[in-house]
Amino acid sequence: MTSTVKDLSELPVSLKVEDLGRILGISRASAYSLARSKGFPAVRIGEKRVVIPRDRFIAWFNSKADQPLD
Repeated sequence: MTSTVKDLSELPVSLKVEDLGRILGISRASAYSLARSKGFPAVRIGEKRVVIPRDRFIAWFNSKADQPLD
């Protein structure tokens, strides 16, 4: 995946956790923590692989944008 994305439709259908970190500008450890958090749309494939469906990520992100900051 390229380091800059101009449009979310340019993202692959499924994102790796490392991609998530680059998209959000957070560390790899923070991306894994987010992927494990309740309500985040991550899918475990096999024992170790974790992927995030692009469309579910975008929907999750937009729903969070509608919530006030605590």
